Amino acid sequence: MTKIIKEMLPPDVRVARDTQDLLIECCVEFINLISSESNEVCNREEKRTIAPEHVLKALEVLGFGEYIEEVYAAYEQHKIETMHDSLKGGKWSNGAEMTEEEAAAEQQRMFAEARARMNGGAVVPKQPESDPSLES
Repeated sequence: MTKIIKEMLPPDVRVARDTQDLLIECCVEFINLISSESNEVCNREEKRTIAPEHVLKALEVLGFGEYIEEVYAAYEQHKIETMHDSLKGGKWSNGAEMTEEEAAAEQQRMFAEARARMNGGAVVPKQPESDPSLES
Protein backbone atom coordinates (compact mmCIF):
# COMPACT_ATOMS: atom_id res chain seq x y z
CA MET A 1 0.00 0.00 0.00
CA THR A 2 2.84 2.38 0.78
CA LYS A 3 4.14 1.95 -2.76
CA ILE A 4 0.70 2.76 -4.20
CA ILE A 5 0.42 5.85 -2.00
CA LYS A 6 3.83 7.10 -3.16
CA GLU A 7 3.08 6.39 -6.84
CA MET A 8 -0.13 8.44 -6.69
CA LEU A 9 1.57 11.59 -5.40
CA PRO A 10 3.96 14.00 -7.09
CA PRO A 11 7.62 13.15 -6.40
CA ASP A 12 8.16 16.28 -4.30
CA VAL A 13 5.36 15.41 -1.84
CA ARG A 14 6.23 13.51 1.32
CA VAL A 15 3.74 11.59 3.45
CA ALA A 16 4.15 11.30 7.21
CA ARG A 17 4.33 7.75 8.58
CA ASP A 18 1.16 8.19 10.66
CA THR A 19 -0.63 9.47 7.55
CA GLN A 20 0.45 6.36 5.64
CA ASP A 21 -0.83 4.20 8.50
CA LEU A 22 -4.15 6.06 8.46
CA LEU A 23 -4.53 5.62 4.70
CA ILE A 24 -3.77 1.90 5.02
CA GLU A 25 -6.39 1.56 7.79
CA CYS A 26 -8.91 3.35 5.55
CA CYS A 27 -8.16 0.88 2.74
CA VAL A 28 -8.63 -2.07 5.09
CA GLU A 29 -11.95 -0.69 6.34
CA PHE A 30 -13.12 -0.02 2.77
CA ILE A 31 -12.28 -3.60 1.77
CA ASN A 32 -14.11 -4.91 4.85
CA LEU A 33 -17.15 -2.79 3.98
CA ILE A 34 -17.25 -3.93 0.34
CA SER A 35 -16.64 -7.56 1.32
CA SER A 36 -19.41 -7.51 3.89
CA GLU A 37 -21.93 -5.95 1.53
CA SER A 38 -20.86 -8.30 -1.29
CA ASN A 39 -21.52 -11.21 1.05
CA GLU A 40 -24.98 -9.86 1.85
CA VAL A 41 -25.77 -9.45 -1.86
CA CYS A 42 -24.55 -12.99 -2.44
CA ASN A 43 -26.70 -14.34 0.41
CA ARG A 44 -29.80 -12.52 -0.87
CA GLU A 45 -29.30 -14.31 -4.19
CA GLU A 46 -28.90 -17.59 -2.26
CA LYS A 47 -25.41 -18.12 -3.69
CA ARG A 48 -22.48 -19.57 -1.81
CA THR A 49 -19.64 -17.89 -3.70
CA ILE A 50 -19.17 -14.14 -4.01
CA ALA A 51 -18.89 -13.31 -7.70
CA PRO A 52 -17.61 -10.09 -9.32
CA GLU A 53 -21.23 -9.10 -9.99
CA HIS A 54 -21.88 -9.16 -6.24
CA VAL A 55 -19.00 -6.76 -5.65
CA LEU A 56 -20.29 -4.39 -8.34
CA LYS A 57 -23.78 -4.49 -6.82
CA ALA A 58 -22.28 -3.83 -3.37
CA LEU A 59 -20.53 -0.74 -4.71
CA GLU A 60 -23.86 0.51 -6.04
CA VAL A 61 -25.74 -0.23 -2.80
CA LEU A 62 -23.09 1.54 -0.73
CA GLY A 63 -23.22 4.68 -2.87
CA PHE A 64 -20.04 4.13 -4.88
CA GLY A 65 -21.87 3.80 -8.21
CA GLU A 66 -19.58 6.26 -9.94
CA TYR A 67 -16.71 3.80 -9.54
CA ILE A 68 -18.47 0.78 -11.06
CA GLU A 69 -17.32 1.48 -14.62
CA GLU A 70 -13.68 1.86 -13.58
CA VAL A 71 -13.81 -1.21 -11.32
CA TYR A 72 -15.39 -3.27 -14.09
CA ALA A 73 -12.69 -2.13 -16.54
CA ALA A 74 -9.98 -3.15 -14.04
CA TYR A 75 -11.72 -6.52 -13.60
CA GLU A 76 -11.81 -7.08 -17.37
CA GLN A 77 -8.12 -6.16 -17.63
CA HIS A 78 -7.34 -8.62 -14.82
CA LYS A 79 -9.21 -11.40 -16.69
CA ILE A 80 -7.23 -10.68 -19.85
CA GLU A 81 -3.90 -10.72 -17.98
CA THR A 82 -4.83 -13.90 -16.13
CA MET A 83 -5.82 -15.62 -19.36
CA HIS A 84 -2.57 -14.46 -20.99
CA ASP A 85 -0.54 -15.79 -18.02
CA SER A 86 -2.27 -19.17 -18.14
CA LEU A 87 -1.63 -19.47 -21.88
CA LYS A 88 2.10 -18.91 -21.43
CA GLY A 89 2.42 -21.35 -18.56
CA GLY A 90 0.98 -19.60 -15.55
CA LYS A 91 2.76 -18.18 -12.57
CA TRP A 92 4.86 -21.31 -12.02
CA SER A 93 6.40 -21.27 -15.47
CA ASN A 94 9.97 -20.06 -15.78
CA GLY A 95 9.60 -19.57 -19.51
CA ALA A 96 11.48 -22.79 -20.38
CA GLU A 97 9.47 -25.57 -21.94
CA MET A 98 10.17 -29.18 -20.96
CA THR A 99 9.70 -32.07 -23.27
CA GLU A 100 7.51 -34.88 -22.05
CA GLU A 101 10.60 -37.05 -21.52
CA GLU A 102 12.33 -34.31 -19.50
CA ALA A 103 9.22 -33.83 -17.39
CA ALA A 104 8.98 -37.59 -16.73
CA ALA A 105 12.67 -37.74 -15.78
CA GLU A 106 12.26 -34.76 -13.45
CA GLN A 107 9.21 -36.36 -11.88
CA GLN A 108 11.12 -39.61 -11.29
CA ARG A 109 14.01 -37.65 -9.75
CA MET A 110 11.62 -35.87 -7.37
CA PHE A 111 9.95 -39.18 -6.47
CA ALA A 112 13.37 -40.68 -5.69
CA GLU A 113 14.25 -37.71 -3.45
CA ALA A 114 10.92 -38.03 -1.63
CA ARG A 115 11.46 -41.79 -1.13
CA ALA A 116 14.94 -41.10 0.23
CA ARG A 117 13.60 -38.55 2.71
CA MET A 118 10.85 -40.94 3.82
CA ASN A 119 13.42 -43.74 4.32
CA GLY A 120 15.59 -41.62 6.57
CA GLY A 121 18.01 -40.63 3.88
CA ALA A 122 18.62 -44.15 2.58
CA VAL A 123 18.22 -44.23 -1.14
CA VAL A 124 16.08 -47.15 -2.18
CA PRO A 125 16.56 -47.76 -5.87
CA LYS A 126 13.41 -48.29 -7.82
CA GLN A 127 13.48 -49.90 -11.19
CA PRO A 128 11.76 -47.71 -13.77
CA GLU A 129 8.78 -49.34 -15.33
CA SER A 130 9.17 -49.73 -19.05
CA ASP A 131 6.57 -48.05 -21.16
CA PRO A 132 5.70 -50.31 -24.12
CA SER A 133 4.69 -47.26 -26.19
CA LEU A 134 8.25 -45.88 -25.97
CA GLU A 135 9.91 -49.11 -27.11
CA SER A 136 10.52 -49.55 -30.80
